[in-house]
Amino acid sequence: MPNSRTKLEAGIYVPTVAFFKDDEEVDVETTRRHVLKLASSGIKGIVTHGSNGEAAHLSHDERILITKTTKQALDESGQDVRLIVGCGAQSTREAIKLCKDAASAGGDAALVLPPSYFASLLSSKLLLDHFRKVADASPIPILIYNFPAVQSGLDITSDQVIELAQHPKIVGVKLTCGNTGKLARVVAATKGSDFLTFGGSSDFLLQTLSVGGAGVIAGLGNIAPTANVQIMLAYEAGEVDKAREMQEILAEADWVAIKGGFVAVKVGLNEYNGYGGQPRSPCAMPEKSAQLGINSGFARLVDLEHSLQKA
Repeated sequence: MPNSRTKLEAGIYVPTVAFFKDDEEVDVETTRRHVLKLASSGIKGIVTHGSNGEAAHLSHDERILITKTTKQALDESGQDVRLIVGCGAQSTREAIKLCKDAASAGGDAALVLPPSYFASLLSSKLLLDHFRKVADASPIPILIYNFPAVQSGLDITSDQVIELAQHPKIVGVKLTCGNTGKLARVVAATKGSDFLTFGGSSDFLLQTLSVGGAGVIAGLGNIAPTANVQIMLAYEAGEVDKAREMQEILAEADWVAIKGGFVAVKVGLNEYNGYGGQPRSPCAMPEKSAQLGINSGFARLVDLEHSLQKA
């Protein structure tokens, strides 16, 4: 079980993007700069090597470098912000190796996608065994990550999540499938335990909170961490109408990010934060006209973010 220092809490967690220089080498300084900015916004945690973090484009050494840089920046910030590390892999052996690397680099927990390349060969038992073996061998607790769009359509069910939640080192789930019924079932079945059920994007943050979910692990937090945090605080304070008004803006902007993926998030960071850079090849920035459309779609959210930061 996680100790009192590393125990995860409900709240907003931001899966950061990976920053590269013009030669596609990891940009350590921008990584550090972005983490320091996020750490001061009231979020509860940062995730490296999530779907936004281009994990598929990184070597083992680069993963370790980014996680260590993130951990060092969090320590420098003085904020009590946890570090979760993406550790999904296509074999159980590789996922365990990534969890051990994550722990040695300073991670507090691991976020684990299911293996999916050979999804048609995986029975429910084999899938559950995978997560249990990873959890048994990992030095840090793990969270299940369900994102069918990047896992060959494999969609972990509420029954499977609930069964895995009985494992003492499986401490949560991120549901990027967007199935709020599944989310509600998992919350209800794990009530009274320390298991945390997170939504996987900002566009259903309020819906997640309304059924007792723990918050979200959401890529849009790279651009608007404060807005995400303030919706949660407003809801917890009983200011539901205020939370709904802000949720409308988040949902509008998140649709832009969902359609454009991590590249759209980088477009927004370049425009509104002054840094972000290019994705690693073979991915590329959209044409200028498309970038204008993306940034227009983020504009209301950025205005909200700036107003909340000034308040």
